[in-house]
Amino acid sequence: MLFPTVEYGLFFLLVLAVAWGLCRWLDAHKAFLLIASYVFYGFWNWAYVPLLFGISLFAGLVAQRIQRNEDARVRKRWLVFGVVVCLAVLVHYKYTTFLLLALIDAWGAFGTPPAIQLDSVALPLGVSFFVFHAISLLGDVYRRKLKQAVRIPDVLLYVAFFPQLIAGPILRASQFMPQLLERRRPDAVRVNRGLMLIVVGLFKKVVVANLLATQLVDPVFSNPRIYGGWDMLLAVYGYAVQIYCDFSGYTDIAIGCALLLGYRFPRNFDAPYVSGSPQEFWRRWHISLSTWLRDYLYIPLGGSRGGPWRTSLNLMVTMLLGGLWHGAAWTFVVWGALHGLYLVIHRAWAALPWPALVRWRTTVAWRWIARLLLFHAVCAAWVFFRAPSFDLAFAVFGRLAEPGVLTLATGPVLIALSIGLAGQYVPRRWFNALELGLGRWPALVRGGALATAVFAIDLLGPTGIAPFIYFQF
Repeated sequence: MLFPTVEYGLFFLLVLAVAWGLCRWLDAHKAFLLIASYVFYGFWNWAYVPLLFGISLFAGLVAQRIQRNEDARVRKRWLVFGVVVCLAVLVHYKYTTFLLLALIDAWGAFGTPPAIQLDSVALPLGVSFFVFHAISLLGDVYRRKLKQAVRIPDVLLYVAFFPQLIAGPILRASQFMPQLLERRRPDAVRVNRGLMLIVVGLFKKVVVANLLATQLVDPVFSNPRIYGGWDMLLAVYGYAVQIYCDFSGYTDIAIGCALLLGYRFPRNFDAPYVSGSPQEFWRRWHISLSTWLRDYLYIPLGGSRGGPWRTSLNLMVTMLLGGLWHGAAWTFVVWGALHGLYLVIHRAWAALPWPALVRWRTTVAWRWIARLLLFHAVCAAWVFFRAPSFDLAFAVFGRLAEPGVLTLATGPVLIALSIGLAGQYVPRRWFNALELGLGRWPALVRGGALATAVFAIDLLGPTGIAPFIYFQF
């Protein structure tokens, strides 16, 4: 069930009406949202609903064991056991074939590998996200960040809550589960903000991302050898905007839907392409994942406490695993390795103590140079993220050296590209001001404006709705 569809619109309106009708009865309200979440997931494939339920139940039971024990060694054993089981599920569904193929390739370097018939395991939709939610619960309980008693019904809803279930944002148990202790209050809901987020998310996905995908990115990446370097460069820029608008559009809709239901999700994107350093980029891009990797992987590895070389190693390991999390392919590993390398190089650059260099790095000119350099470094890494193979990725880079004729720079493509990039520089206060302004409009006028906006988005977008890119992860 995709967000920008009539099916989801009807589903959400029904859930919204019933959930608010039950808001006075907290347990009934949460039970209904849990059932609705399983229906939402089952709309894709009912066969994997037991997996979602099983992971949630397992994490809840282990979290209870951790919470009820005061012995540090026992708590740690339960934590390790829970994390290992959750990761084993993720590895089974997502990496089994990849690991076996890597083993066969390594065997082939020393002799003839055995002939093995490999059957790919069907990847449950959103498995990476709900496994990470389960691990977040275990980690927050172990670190005593979750103050409330762990209740299984609340754990089930935390993991399966449908706005974030398929592609995030990744919620921390310590941030979301306390919200489940209180009844929802209609007067506390920022309705205008929720509706604005949904409309902006729909525009990003349906108009900008889908238009760039169908008219620029997909044609070029499907057969790069028939396009010249200018078309190739435009497609690389186009993919940078497409993946941003696709994923941030999804999370805008998710955050908006949750807000209308009375629940707060964390911000997941913050104009990442205005960043002037790799660290800043990862503070702005997929914030819930980057902070998850920082808190549950980078810091436990030692963070920056072990000197420059150990810090560099921890950064590389974190980003390599972050790349592998996105997909069972070596291209994703290279994408993660490049971002790890960017982080390591920038730390070394920022540590140079030369006075003239320190002053230069504070100038406006350097800020813009740094933005341009980082944007192009990120775009280069996106080529490996988008390409299904190294051959295709290197074909893209190879064609960049042959300018050719620019054939794909149509008006709609250039407008979509410009909106996606220029939108990064729109001050957040404008969005807040628009929210306040909408609050002064009569309800009937606001409803008409919303309907007009949705109709315009449907009219401007290309035919058909492509799945969100992050559904595959």
